[in-house]
Amino acid sequence: MYPNLSYFFHDIFGTEPDNAWALINTFGFFLALAFIASGYVLFLEFKRKEAEGILQPATVEKVIGRPSSMMDILSNALFGFIVGFKLLYIIKNFEETIQDAAGVILSGKGNLAAGIIGAVLFGVWKWYEGSKNKLTKPEVKKFKIYPSQRVPDIAIVAAISGILGAKIFALFEGPQTFKLFLNDPLGQLLSGSGLAIYGGLILAFIVVYIYVKRKGIPPIHVMDAVAPALIMGYAVGRLGCQFSGDGDWGIVNEMAKPGWFILPDWMWAYDYPRNVLESGVPIENCVGRICNRLAKPVFPTPIYEVIFSLIIFAILWMLRKRIKIAGVIFFIYCILNGVERFWIEKIRVNDKLPFLGMEWTQAEIISVMVFILGIVGWLVLWRRSKQVSRE
Repeated sequence: MYPNLSYFFHDIFGTEPDNAWALINTFGFFLALAFIASGYVLFLEFKRKEAEGILQPATVEKVIGRPSSMMDILSNALFGFIVGFKLLYIIKNFEETIQDAAGVILSGKGNLAAGIIGAVLFGVWKWYEGSKNKLTKPEVKKFKIYPSQRVPDIAIVAAISGILGAKIFALFEGPQTFKLFLNDPLGQLLSGSGLAIYGGLILAFIVVYIYVKRKGIPPIHVMDAVAPALIMGYAVGRLGCQFSGDGDWGIVNEMAKPGWFILPDWMWAYDYPRNVLESGVPIENCVGRICNRLAKPVFPTPIYEVIFSLIIFAILWMLRKRIKIAGVIFFIYCILNGVERFWIEKIRVNDKLPFLGMEWTQAEIISVMVFILGIVGWLVLWRRSKQVSRE
């Protein structure tokens, strides 16, 4: 496992672990790749729908030659303050940052003088940039903006809201996580660990829906375009769980590998050496700070989800041009995603919650709801299309 990129390069090139590359956590790296992969798939679908005339450009007005506003200067100065405040502290306290990069970045630790200097430099630069491009008489110009051009903005909106939603839902996954939250609310909210994927998907869906609607992009077509993008991002994100060993693994599996299981042995039962949680027993003759492996092997559920997610992506990608009823692709995604997540929860480690007289995980409850939403949404759209065809 690779808790950060320094351990990856240690295995590949033999360099010492816990060097400067330790600042890049493996899970965070794959999370960034997940948003890039999702954005690329969404871009391809938007371009296809634009070529078919399904999505149309919007006309927007922009003022050219106006000097930077005070809000622009202040926001740039704030960004400069954060960069200066954190960067110098990280450089001077490199060992502390390596051990807990997320904790240092999200804490109140920093260098005030460097922050002030950063604020002044960034603020002055924004003012100078606006003054340089200033016209005697600012002009109003009209531009056509295609939906595909808004993909970077959509990705940023989805990333921020998705991480926030995943964090909030993770705090309420079970009694244990809720107790930790009550004991240290701010610390748990700012912690770099603990994300519930369904929480991220739900909040990101709501925020992105509002965003595209305000930009004049039909949400129903965005839902179809985003379905394969979501499942591709999910697959890449689960690779991050697998490679970092973030605790998102299955229950203990000491059963002999059955004859029908044709995949490698480690895909049946795995002990996650160098897992990012530093959980388990010490590894003999291990080099580096993180040197633990699980005492007993478990089901490597993240890699199962990667495989199932890629299968779902292939199904959606194959159907996206064949199904003409807008919205159906999204609801097929809901059905398949709900089924996949419900059954994977049967062999995953997770807190249980009492629900309808039984013990469920939070993900099981939500996956059933997502599955039902998919069935109902599909039926409603199918019946509506039948009625339209009769008229």
